[in-house]
Amino acid sequence: MRSAHTRLLPLALVLAWSSGCALIGEEPGASVLVCRSDADCAENEVCFVDGCGDPGQDIVVEVTPNPALGLYAQDFPVGRLRADHNLELFKEASLSGTTLRTTASVSRPYSEPLFVRAVGTSALIPGVSRYHEAVLVPDNGRWTMPVAATGQYAVTLLAEDPNVPPQTTLGTVSPGEALPMVWQLPAANAVVHVQGRVTRHGGAPLDEDLKVEALDATLTPISQQRPVARATGDFSLALAPEAAHMSTVLVRVSAAGEGSLLPQQTFTVDPSDPLPAPLELGDFGTPVRVSGRVVALDGRPVAGATVSIRGRVSGGGAFQSPVVKTGPEGRFALRSLPSPSESPLQLVVVPPAASNAGLTVAPVVVARTDTVLADVVCLNRRVARGRLVQPDGSIAAGVRLIAEPVDAIPGRMLPPMLASETITDSSGEFVLRLDPALYRLDVVPGENLPRVSRFISVLPGDENTEQIVPPFGLQRGRTLRGRVLLRGREPGVPPGMPFASIRFYRVVNVEGRPASVLLGQSVTDTLGRYTALLPVR
Repeated sequence: MRSAHTRLLPLALVLAWSSGCALIGEEPGASVLVCRSDADCAENEVCFVDGCGDPGQDIVVEVTPNPALGLYAQDFPVGRLRADHNLELFKEASLSGTTLRTTASVSRPYSEPLFVRAVGTSALIPGVSRYHEAVLVPDNGRWTMPVAATGQYAVTLLAEDPNVPPQTTLGTVSPGEALPMVWQLPAANAVVHVQGRVTRHGGAPLDEDLKVEALDATLTPISQQRPVARATGDFSLALAPEAAHMSTVLVRVSAAGEGSLLPQQTFTVDPSDPLPAPLELGDFGTPVRVSGRVVALDGRPVAGATVSIRGRVSGGGAFQSPVVKTGPEGRFALRSLPSPSESPLQLVVVPPAASNAGLTVAPVVVARTDTVLADVVCLNRRVARGRLVQPDGSIAAGVRLIAEPVDAIPGRMLPPMLASETITDSSGEFVLRLDPALYRLDVVPGENLPRVSRFISVLPGDENTEQIVPPFGLQRGRTLRGRVLLRGREPGVPPGMPFASIRFYRVVNVEGRPASVLLGQSVTDTLGRYTALLPVR
Protein backbone atom coordinates (compact mmCIF):
# COMPACT_ATOMS: atom_id res chain seq x y z
CA MET A 1 0.00 0.00 0.00
CA ARG A 2 1.52 3.25 -1.14
CA SER A 3 0.24 6.22 0.88
CA ALA A 4 -0.29 9.56 -0.80
CA HIS A 5 -0.48 11.25 2.59
CA THR A 6 2.79 10.17 4.13
CA ARG A 7 5.53 12.81 4.32
CA LEU A 8 9.22 12.48 5.02
CA LEU A 9 9.83 11.59 8.68
CA PRO A 10 12.88 12.07 10.89
CA LEU A 11 15.62 9.53 10.37
CA ALA A 12 14.69 6.05 11.57
CA LEU A 13 12.87 7.21 14.68
CA VAL A 14 9.19 7.56 13.77
CA LEU A 15 7.36 4.79 15.58
CA ALA A 16 4.01 3.43 14.44
CA TRP A 17 3.24 1.33 17.55
CA SER A 18 -0.04 -0.52 17.09
CA SER A 19 -1.88 -1.62 20.21
CA GLY A 20 -5.18 -3.05 21.35
CA CYS A 21 -5.33 -1.61 24.84
CA ALA A 22 -9.00 -0.94 24.06
CA LEU A 23 -9.55 -4.48 25.26
CA ILE A 24 -8.84 -3.13 28.75
CA GLY A 25 -11.80 -1.19 30.02
CA GLU A 26 -9.92 1.61 31.81
CA GLU A 27 -10.16 5.27 31.04
CA PRO A 28 -6.95 6.78 29.58
CA GLY A 29 -4.74 9.03 31.66
CA ALA A 30 -3.43 12.43 30.62
CA SER A 31 -1.65 12.15 27.25
CA VAL A 32 1.76 13.50 26.34
CA LEU A 33 2.51 14.82 22.86
CA VAL A 34 6.08 13.58 22.48
CA CYS A 35 7.26 10.03 23.19
CA ARG A 36 9.93 7.56 22.11
CA SER A 37 8.52 4.38 23.62
CA ASP A 38 5.57 3.06 25.58
CA ALA A 39 7.53 3.74 28.78
CA ASP A 40 7.02 7.47 28.18
CA CYS A 41 3.25 7.03 28.29
CA ALA A 42 0.61 6.43 30.94
CA GLU A 43 0.01 2.85 32.03
CA ASN A 44 -2.95 2.39 29.72
CA GLU A 45 -1.46 4.22 26.71
CA VAL A 46 1.10 3.46 24.02
CA CYS A 47 3.44 5.60 21.94
CA PHE A 48 2.10 6.43 18.49
CA VAL A 49 3.55 8.58 15.72
CA ASP A 50 1.65 11.58 17.04
CA GLY A 51 2.35 10.99 20.76
CA CYS A 52 0.85 8.89 23.55
CA GLY A 53 -2.76 7.88 23.17
CA ASP A 54 -5.45 5.38 23.99
CA PRO A 55 -4.93 2.44 21.61
CA GLY A 56 -8.61 1.64 21.74
CA GLN A 57 -9.52 4.83 19.91
CA ASP A 58 -9.20 5.88 16.26
CA ILE A 59 -9.54 2.29 15.02
CA VAL A 60 -11.16 1.61 11.66
CA VAL A 61 -11.93 -1.85 10.34
CA GLU A 62 -12.00 -2.76 6.65
CA VAL A 63 -14.02 -5.86 5.77
CA THR A 64 -14.00 -7.26 2.24
CA PRO A 65 -16.75 -9.91 1.96
CA ASN A 66 -16.48 -11.22 -1.62
CA PRO A 67 -15.56 -9.00 -4.60
CA ALA A 68 -16.40 -11.84 -7.03
CA LEU A 69 -20.06 -11.49 -5.95
CA GLY A 70 -20.03 -7.69 -6.07
CA LEU A 71 -19.54 -7.42 -2.30
CA TYR A 72 -16.71 -4.93 -2.00
CA ALA A 73 -14.86 -3.55 1.01
CA GLN A 74 -16.65 -1.66 3.75
CA ASP A 75 -14.69 0.38 6.27
CA PHE A 76 -16.14 1.93 9.39
CA PRO A 77 -15.09 2.96 12.92
CA VAL A 78 -15.55 0.17 15.45
CA GLY A 79 -15.53 2.23 18.63
CA ARG A 80 -14.03 0.70 21.73
CA LEU A 81 -13.01 -2.90 20.96
CA ARG A 82 -14.16 -5.74 23.18
CA ALA A 83 -12.59 -9.17 23.48
CA ASP A 84 -15.69 -10.60 21.74
CA HIS A 85 -16.53 -8.15 18.98
CA ASN A 86 -18.94 -8.86 16.12
CA LEU A 87 -18.64 -6.79 12.96
CA GLU A 88 -22.00 -6.10 11.35
CA LEU A 89 -21.90 -5.14 7.69
CA PHE A 90 -24.35 -3.03 5.78
CA LYS A 91 -25.80 -4.05 2.45
CA GLU A 92 -23.70 -3.30 -0.61
CA ALA A 93 -22.79 0.25 -1.47
CA SER A 94 -23.24 1.41 -5.03
CA LEU A 95 -23.36 4.25 -7.50
CA SER A 96 -26.89 4.86 -8.72
CA GLY A 97 -26.46 6.58 -12.05
CA THR A 98 -28.93 8.46 -14.23
CA THR A 99 -27.68 9.40 -17.68
CA LEU A 100 -29.51 11.95 -19.81
CA ARG A 101 -28.73 13.62 -23.10
CA THR A 102 -30.11 16.82 -24.53
CA THR A 103 -31.85 16.35 -27.86
CA ALA A 104 -33.76 19.20 -29.50
CA SER A 105 -33.71 21.14 -26.20
CA VAL A 106 -35.23 18.18 -24.35
CA SER A 107 -33.37 15.88 -21.95
CA ARG A 108 -33.98 12.24 -22.74
CA PRO A 109 -32.70 9.04 -21.06
CA TYR A 110 -29.47 7.82 -22.60
CA SER A 111 -29.42 4.02 -22.88
CA GLU A 112 -26.39 3.34 -25.07
CA PRO A 113 -23.40 1.32 -23.69
CA LEU A 114 -21.16 3.12 -21.17
CA PHE A 115 -17.77 2.51 -19.61
CA VAL A 116 -17.78 3.70 -15.98
CA ARG A 117 -14.59 4.11 -13.95
CA ALA A 118 -14.53 5.06 -10.25
CA VAL A 119 -11.13 6.02 -8.81
CA GLY A 120 -10.58 7.20 -5.28
CA THR A 121 -9.51 6.50 -1.72
CA SER A 122 -11.05 5.36 1.52
CA ALA A 123 -12.61 8.27 3.37
CA LEU A 124 -11.62 6.73 6.72
CA ILE A 125 -8.30 4.93 6.14
CA PRO A 126 -5.64 7.26 4.72
CA GLY A 127 -3.60 5.72 1.93
CA VAL A 128 -6.06 2.93 1.03
CA SER A 129 -7.02 3.27 -2.65
CA ARG A 130 -10.26 2.34 -4.36
CA TYR A 131 -10.74 1.43 -8.03
CA HIS A 132 -13.75 0.03 -9.89
CA GLU A 133 -14.71 -0.16 -13.55
CA ALA A 134 -17.52 -1.72 -15.55
CA VAL A 135 -19.18 -1.69 -18.97
CA LEU A 136 -22.88 -0.95 -18.46
CA VAL A 137 -25.99 -0.61 -20.60
CA PRO A 138 -28.43 1.77 -18.89
CA ASP A 139 -32.08 0.80 -18.55
CA ASN A 140 -34.03 3.87 -19.62
CA GLY A 141 -30.99 5.92 -18.60
CA ARG A 142 -30.52 4.27 -15.20
CA TRP A 143 -27.72 1.98 -14.04
CA THR A 144 -26.16 0.69 -10.83
CA MET A 145 -22.52 -0.13 -10.06
CA PRO A 146 -21.43 -1.68 -6.72
CA VAL A 147 -18.35 -0.10 -5.13
CA ALA A 148 -16.36 -0.16 -1.90
CA ALA A 149 -17.43 2.11 0.97
CA THR A 150 -16.63 4.40 2.62
CA GLY A 151 -14.98 5.84 -0.49
CA GLN A 152 -14.31 9.25 -1.99
CA TYR A 153 -14.50 8.82 -5.77
CA ALA A 154 -13.98 10.61 -9.03
CA VAL A 155 -16.43 8.80 -11.31
CA THR A 156 -15.79 9.09 -15.05
CA LEU A 157 -18.32 8.10 -17.68
CA LEU A 158 -17.21 7.21 -21.21
CA ALA A 159 -19.88 6.58 -23.82
CA GLU A 160 -19.41 4.05 -26.59
CA ASP A 161 -20.32 6.86 -28.97
CA PRO A 162 -17.01 8.64 -29.77
CA ASN A 163 -18.85 11.93 -30.25
CA VAL A 164 -19.81 12.09 -26.56
CA PRO A 165 -17.05 13.72 -24.45
CA PRO A 166 -16.16 12.14 -21.09
CA GLN A 167 -17.96 13.32 -17.96
CA THR A 168 -16.54 13.23 -14.40
CA THR A 169 -18.43 13.68 -11.11
CA LEU A 170 -17.14 13.58 -7.53
CA GLY A 171 -18.90 11.84 -4.66
CA THR A 172 -18.52 9.97 -1.37
CA VAL A 173 -20.15 6.56 -0.88
CA SER A 174 -21.06 5.34 2.61
CA PRO A 175 -21.74 1.71 3.64
CA GLY A 176 -25.18 0.52 2.56
CA GLU A 177 -25.74 3.66 0.49
CA ALA A 178 -26.73 3.96 -3.16
CA LEU A 179 -25.19 7.31 -4.08
CA PRO A 180 -27.32 9.06 -6.74
CA MET A 181 -25.30 10.62 -9.55
CA VAL A 182 -26.79 12.37 -12.58
CA TRP A 183 -24.98 12.93 -15.86
CA GLN A 184 -26.29 15.42 -18.38
CA LEU A 185 -24.53 14.59 -21.63
CA PRO A 186 -24.15 17.52 -24.01
CA ALA A 187 -26.26 17.95 -27.10
CA ALA A 188 -24.57 17.08 -30.38
CA ASN A 189 -24.56 20.72 -31.51
CA ALA A 190 -22.82 21.82 -28.27
CA VAL A 191 -19.81 19.53 -28.73
CA VAL A 192 -16.61 21.17 -29.95
CA HIS A 193 -14.92 19.26 -32.77
CA VAL A 194 -11.19 19.34 -33.43
CA GLN A 195 -9.82 17.63 -36.51
CA GLY A 196 -6.26 17.33 -37.68
CA ARG A 197 -3.42 15.17 -38.90
CA VAL A 198 -0.34 13.69 -37.20
CA THR A 199 2.86 13.33 -39.22
CA ARG A 200 6.57 12.82 -38.85
CA HIS A 201 9.04 15.68 -39.22
CA GLY A 202 8.56 17.35 -42.60
CA GLY A 203 5.05 15.96 -43.07
CA ALA A 204 6.03 12.36 -43.78
CA PRO A 205 3.37 9.80 -42.78
CA LEU A 206 3.98 7.76 -39.62
CA ASP A 207 2.26 4.48 -40.53
CA GLU A 208 2.02 3.63 -36.81
CA ASP A 209 -0.83 2.84 -34.41
CA LEU A 210 -1.42 6.08 -32.50
CA LYS A 211 -4.06 7.50 -30.17
CA VAL A 212 -4.93 11.11 -29.46
CA GLU A 213 -6.91 12.97 -26.77
CA ALA A 214 -7.59 16.53 -25.68
CA LEU A 215 -6.86 17.84 -22.17
CA ASP A 216 -7.40 21.09 -20.32
CA ALA A 217 -4.70 23.07 -18.50
CA THR A 218 -4.94 20.74 -15.47
CA LEU A 219 -4.36 17.72 -17.75
CA THR A 220 -7.94 16.55 -17.24
CA PRO A 221 -9.26 14.78 -20.37
CA ILE A 222 -11.98 16.74 -22.17
CA SER A 223 -12.30 14.25 -25.03
CA GLN A 224 -12.23 10.52 -25.44
CA GLN A 225 -9.04 8.84 -26.60
CA ARG A 226 -9.43 8.29 -30.33
CA PRO A 227 -7.32 6.33 -32.81
CA VAL A 228 -5.31 8.05 -35.51
CA ALA A 229 -5.86 6.71 -39.00
CA ARG A 230 -2.72 4.71 -39.71
CA ALA A 231 -2.65 5.34 -43.46
CA THR A 232 -3.28 9.09 -43.39
CA GLY A 233 -2.59 10.26 -39.82
CA ASP A 234 -6.03 11.91 -39.65
CA PHE A 235 -7.95 12.19 -36.38
CA SER A 236 -11.15 13.73 -35.07
CA LEU A 237 -11.94 14.64 -31.45
CA ALA A 238 -15.21 15.65 -29.78
CA LEU A 239 -14.49 18.04 -26.90
CA ALA A 240 -16.68 19.03 -23.98
CA PRO A 241 -18.73 22.22 -24.59
CA GLU A 242 -16.61 24.23 -22.14
CA ALA A 243 -13.76 23.99 -24.65
CA ALA A 244 -15.59 26.62 -26.71
CA HIS A 245 -14.64 29.16 -24.04
CA MET A 246 -10.96 28.15 -23.84
CA SER A 247 -8.30 29.99 -25.77
CA THR A 248 -6.12 26.86 -25.93
CA VAL A 249 -6.34 23.16 -25.17
CA LEU A 250 -3.72 20.43 -25.18
CA VAL A 251 -3.73 17.61 -27.70
CA ARG A 252 -1.67 14.62 -26.63
CA VAL A 253 -0.45 12.09 -29.18
CA SER A 254 0.93 8.76 -27.99
CA ALA A 255 1.45 5.18 -29.14
CA ALA A 256 -1.64 2.99 -29.05
CA GLY A 257 0.14 -0.12 -27.74
CA GLU A 258 2.76 -0.99 -25.16
CA GLY A 259 6.38 -1.41 -26.13
CA SER A 260 6.21 1.22 -28.85
CA LEU A 261 9.33 3.09 -29.94
CA LEU A 262 7.53 6.37 -30.52
CA PRO A 263 7.64 9.44 -28.25
CA GLN A 264 4.59 10.95 -26.61
CA GLN A 265 4.07 14.52 -27.76
CA THR A 266 1.72 17.24 -26.48
CA PHE A 267 0.62 20.18 -28.65
CA THR A 268 -1.13 23.43 -27.73
CA VAL A 269 -3.98 24.23 -30.12
CA ASP A 270 -6.84 26.71 -30.43
CA PRO A 271 -10.09 24.71 -30.32
CA SER A 272 -12.07 27.48 -32.05
CA ASP A 273 -10.00 27.44 -35.25
CA PRO A 274 -9.10 24.65 -37.68
CA LEU A 275 -5.56 23.42 -37.16
CA PRO A 276 -3.38 25.43 -39.52
CA ALA A 277 -0.88 22.63 -40.10
CA PRO A 278 -0.33 18.95 -39.25
CA LEU A 279 0.93 18.05 -35.77
CA GLU A 280 4.52 17.00 -36.39
CA LEU A 281 6.12 14.63 -33.89
CA GLY A 282 9.53 16.03 -34.76
CA ASP A 283 12.73 14.48 -36.04
CA PHE A 284 13.05 11.96 -33.21
CA GLY A 285 15.19 9.61 -35.26
CA THR A 286 15.09 5.90 -35.97
CA PRO A 287 15.17 3.27 -33.21
CA VAL A 288 18.60 1.77 -32.58
CA ARG A 289 19.96 -1.12 -30.55
CA VAL A 290 21.52 -0.21 -27.19
CA SER A 291 23.52 -2.82 -25.31
CA GLY A 292 25.69 -2.86 -22.24
CA ARG A 293 26.49 -4.52 -18.95
CA VAL A 294 25.42 -3.77 -15.38
CA VAL A 295 27.97 -4.41 -12.64
CA ALA A 296 28.24 -3.80 -8.92
CA LEU A 297 30.97 -1.74 -7.26
CA ASP A 298 33.11 -4.85 -6.88
CA GLY A 299 32.86 -5.49 -10.63
CA ARG A 300 30.58 -8.50 -10.38
CA PRO A 301 27.69 -8.67 -12.87
CA VAL A 302 24.20 -7.79 -11.64
CA ALA A 303 21.79 -10.40 -12.98
CA GLY A 304 18.02 -10.01 -13.06
CA ALA A 305 18.03 -6.20 -13.02
CA THR A 306 15.43 -4.32 -15.04
CA VAL A 307 16.82 -1.77 -17.51
CA SER A 308 15.08 0.96 -19.49
CA ILE A 309 15.82 4.31 -21.13
CA ARG A 310 13.66 7.40 -20.79
CA GLY A 311 13.74 11.14 -21.40
CA ARG A 312 13.07 13.87 -23.93
CA VAL A 313 14.07 13.08 -27.48
CA SER A 314 14.58 15.35 -30.48
CA GLY A 315 11.39 17.22 -31.24
CA GLY A 316 10.51 17.52 -27.55
CA GLY A 317 8.55 14.30 -27.14
CA ALA A 318 8.72 12.13 -24.00
CA PHE A 319 10.15 8.67 -24.63
CA GLN A 320 10.08 5.49 -22.56
CA SER A 321 11.75 2.37 -23.95
CA PRO A 322 10.52 -1.16 -23.31
CA VAL A 323 11.93 -2.71 -20.12
CA VAL A 324 14.40 -5.59 -20.37
CA LYS A 325 16.27 -7.73 -17.82
CA THR A 326 19.96 -8.37 -17.49
CA GLY A 327 21.20 -11.92 -18.02
CA PRO A 328 23.52 -14.02 -15.83
CA GLU A 329 26.52 -11.94 -16.94
CA GLY A 330 24.73 -8.65 -16.31
CA ARG A 331 24.33 -7.94 -20.03
CA PHE A 332 21.28 -6.34 -21.62
CA ALA A 333 20.11 -5.17 -25.04
CA LEU A 334 17.12 -2.99 -25.84
CA ARG A 335 15.73 -0.72 -28.53
CA SER A 336 15.73 3.03 -27.97
CA LEU A 337 15.38 6.32 -29.78
CA PRO A 338 18.62 8.34 -30.06
CA SER A 339 19.52 11.15 -27.68
CA PRO A 340 18.72 14.75 -28.61
CA SER A 341 21.70 16.93 -29.36
CA GLU A 342 21.12 19.18 -26.34
CA SER A 343 20.99 16.58 -23.54
CA PRO A 344 21.44 12.86 -22.82
CA LEU A 345 18.71 10.37 -21.94
CA GLN A 346 18.42 8.53 -18.62
CA LEU A 347 19.26 4.88 -18.14
CA VAL A 348 17.27 3.44 -15.21
CA VAL A 349 18.58 0.24 -13.60
CA VAL A 350 16.59 -1.52 -10.85
CA PRO A 351 18.48 -4.50 -9.37
CA PRO A 352 16.50 -7.30 -7.68
CA ALA A 353 15.42 -6.74 -4.07
CA ALA A 354 17.97 -9.26 -2.78
CA SER A 355 20.91 -7.61 -4.55
CA ASN A 356 23.48 -5.42 -2.78
CA ALA A 357 23.54 -3.20 -5.86
CA GLY A 358 21.09 -0.31 -5.71
CA LEU A 359 18.75 1.68 -7.91
CA THR A 360 20.84 3.62 -10.44
CA VAL A 361 19.85 6.44 -12.80
CA ALA A 362 22.66 7.37 -15.18
CA PRO A 363 22.86 9.80 -18.13
CA VAL A 364 23.54 8.04 -21.44
CA VAL A 365 24.16 9.31 -24.94
CA VAL A 366 22.48 7.12 -27.54
CA ALA A 367 23.88 7.65 -31.03
CA ARG A 368 21.82 7.42 -34.21
CA THR A 369 23.47 4.09 -34.85
CA ASP A 370 23.62 0.97 -32.69
CA THR A 371 25.30 1.90 -29.39
CA VAL A 372 27.38 -0.13 -26.95
CA LEU A 373 27.46 1.59 -23.56
CA ALA A 374 30.28 1.50 -21.08
CA ASP A 375 29.66 -0.71 -18.05
CA VAL A 376 26.97 0.74 -15.80
CA VAL A 377 28.26 0.64 -12.21
CA CYS A 378 25.60 0.50 -9.51
CA LEU A 379 26.30 1.94 -6.10
CA ASN A 380 25.54 -0.31 -3.17
CA ARG A 381 22.31 -0.02 -1.27
CA ARG A 382 22.56 1.43 2.23
CA VAL A 383 22.79 -1.09 5.05
CA ALA A 384 20.14 -0.50 7.71
CA ARG A 385 20.93 -2.46 10.85
CA GLY A 386 18.77 -2.78 13.94
CA ARG A 387 17.76 -5.07 16.76
CA LEU A 388 14.46 -6.48 18.01
CA VAL A 389 13.63 -7.58 21.54
CA GLN A 390 10.72 -9.47 23.02
CA PRO A 391 8.16 -7.64 25.19
CA ASP A 392 10.07 -8.81 28.27
CA GLY A 393 13.37 -7.49 26.88
CA SER A 394 14.80 -10.87 25.81
CA ILE A 395 16.20 -11.60 22.35
CA ALA A 396 13.67 -11.70 19.47
CA ALA A 397 15.26 -14.24 17.12
CA GLY A 398 13.76 -15.59 13.91
CA VAL A 399 11.33 -12.69 13.43
CA ARG A 400 10.32 -11.68 9.91
CA LEU A 401 10.62 -8.03 8.82
CA ILE A 402 9.36 -6.47 5.58
CA ALA A 403 10.47 -3.04 4.34
CA GLU A 404 8.31 -1.38 1.68
CA PRO A 405 9.02 2.05 0.10
CA VAL A 406 6.16 4.51 0.65
CA ASP A 407 7.59 7.90 -0.35
CA ALA A 408 10.56 9.42 -2.15
CA ILE A 409 13.07 11.71 -0.52
CA PRO A 410 14.05 15.00 -2.20
CA GLY A 411 16.21 14.57 -5.27
CA ARG A 412 15.75 10.81 -5.47
CA MET A 413 13.55 8.53 -7.53
CA LEU A 414 11.00 6.48 -5.59
CA PRO A 415 12.15 2.85 -5.70
CA PRO A 416 9.71 0.46 -7.36
CA MET A 417 7.47 -1.54 -5.07
CA LEU A 418 10.14 -4.11 -4.26
CA ALA A 419 9.50 -5.34 -0.74
CA SER A 420 12.74 -6.29 1.02
CA GLU A 421 12.51 -9.06 3.61
CA THR A 422 14.82 -10.39 6.28
CA ILE A 423 14.75 -12.42 9.51
CA THR A 424 16.41 -11.51 12.79
CA ASP A 425 19.43 -13.62 13.73
CA SER A 426 20.14 -15.44 17.00
CA SER A 427 20.98 -12.13 18.72
CA GLY A 428 17.81 -10.40 17.48
CA GLU A 429 19.69 -8.29 14.92
CA PHE A 430 18.42 -7.62 11.40
CA VAL A 431 20.08 -6.21 8.31
CA LEU A 432 18.28 -4.65 5.34
CA ARG A 433 19.85 -3.27 2.17
CA LEU A 434 17.71 -0.39 0.93
CA ASP A 435 17.76 2.39 -1.64
CA PRO A 436 17.30 5.93 -0.26
CA ALA A 437 13.59 6.48 0.46
CA LEU A 438 11.02 6.52 3.23
CA TYR A 439 10.04 2.97 4.20
CA ARG A 440 7.36 1.34 6.27
CA LEU A 441 8.97 -1.45 8.28
CA ASP A 442 6.47 -4.17 9.17
CA VAL A 443 7.43 -6.73 11.82
CA VAL A 444 5.50 -10.02 11.67
CA PRO A 445 6.53 -12.01 14.77
CA GLY A 446 4.24 -15.04 14.36
CA GLU A 447 1.12 -16.45 15.95
CA ASN A 448 1.57 -15.36 19.57
CA LEU A 449 2.56 -11.71 19.17
CA PRO A 450 0.95 -8.96 17.09
CA ARG A 451 2.57 -7.12 14.22
CA VAL A 452 4.45 -3.86 14.80
CA SER A 453 5.14 -1.15 12.24
CA ARG A 454 7.45 1.83 12.14
CA PHE A 455 8.73 4.25 9.51
CA ILE A 456 12.40 4.70 8.68
CA SER A 457 14.03 7.22 6.37
CA VAL A 458 17.03 5.81 4.52
CA LEU A 459 19.12 8.79 3.44
CA PRO A 460 21.82 8.98 0.77
CA GLY A 461 25.32 8.62 2.10
CA ASP A 462 28.46 6.54 2.11
CA GLU A 463 27.33 3.04 1.19
CA ASN A 464 30.08 1.68 3.43
CA THR A 465 28.58 3.42 6.47
CA GLU A 466 25.75 1.52 8.07
CA GLN A 467 22.57 3.32 9.09
CA ILE A 468 21.59 2.27 12.59
CA VAL A 469 17.93 1.77 13.45
CA PRO A 470 17.52 2.25 17.23
CA PRO A 471 16.50 -0.99 18.97
CA PHE A 472 12.79 -1.46 19.51
CA GLY A 473 10.61 -4.12 21.02
CA LEU A 474 7.71 -6.31 20.09
CA GLN A 475 4.46 -5.87 21.97
CA ARG A 476 2.16 -8.13 23.89
CA GLY A 477 -1.04 -9.21 22.23
CA ARG A 478 -4.64 -9.88 23.09
CA THR A 479 -6.89 -12.18 21.08
CA LEU A 480 -9.98 -10.62 19.54
CA ARG A 481 -12.81 -12.89 18.37
CA GLY A 482 -16.15 -12.38 16.72
CA ARG A 483 -18.26 -12.89 13.65
CA VAL A 484 -18.80 -10.90 10.50
CA LEU A 485 -22.55 -10.45 10.05
CA LEU A 486 -24.59 -8.95 7.23
CA ARG A 487 -27.61 -6.84 8.06
CA GLY A 488 -30.89 -7.89 6.46
CA ARG A 489 -29.83 -11.28 5.10
CA GLU A 490 -32.68 -13.37 3.76
CA PRO A 491 -34.51 -15.69 6.20
CA GLY A 492 -32.92 -19.13 6.43
CA VAL A 493 -29.51 -17.87 5.28
CA PRO A 494 -26.79 -18.12 7.98
CA PRO A 495 -25.89 -14.59 9.15
CA GLY A 496 -22.12 -15.11 9.13
CA MET A 497 -20.07 -14.01 6.10
CA PRO A 498 -17.63 -16.82 5.17
CA PHE A 499 -14.12 -16.13 3.85
CA ALA A 500 -14.31 -12.38 4.46
CA SER A 501 -11.02 -10.51 4.74
CA ILE A 502 -10.67 -8.25 7.80
CA ARG A 503 -8.08 -5.56 8.47
CA PHE A 504 -7.84 -3.42 11.61
CA TYR A 505 -6.22 0.00 11.16
CA ARG A 506 -5.39 2.79 13.56
CA VAL A 507 -5.57 6.31 12.16
CA VAL A 508 -2.75 8.58 13.35
CA ASN A 509 -1.18 11.90 12.41
CA VAL A 510 2.24 12.09 10.79
CA GLU A 511 3.63 15.63 10.82
CA GLY A 512 0.09 17.00 10.89
CA ARG A 513 -1.17 14.73 8.11
CA PRO A 514 -3.45 11.71 8.51
CA ALA A 515 -1.88 8.27 8.09
CA SER A 516 -2.90 4.72 8.91
CA VAL A 517 -1.16 1.77 10.57
CA LEU A 518 -2.26 -1.83 10.08
CA LEU A 519 -2.83 -3.38 13.51
CA GLY A 520 -3.90 -6.89 12.52
CA GLN A 521 -5.73 -8.94 9.93
CA SER A 522 -7.79 -12.09 9.68
CA VAL A 523 -10.08 -14.16 7.43
CA THR A 524 -13.41 -15.59 8.53
CA ASP A 525 -14.16 -19.31 8.45
CA THR A 526 -17.16 -20.98 6.81
CA LEU A 527 -19.44 -19.71 9.60
CA GLY A 528 -18.18 -16.15 9.44
CA ARG A 529 -16.06 -16.41 12.59
CA TYR A 530 -12.70 -14.64 12.88
CA THR A 531 -9.79 -14.53 15.31
CA ALA A 532 -7.36 -11.62 15.27
CA LEU A 533 -4.35 -10.79 17.38
CA LEU A 534 -4.01 -7.11 18.30
CA PRO A 535 -1.35 -5.42 20.45
CA VAL A 536 -2.00 -4.43 24.04
CA ARG A 537 0.07 -2.45 26.58
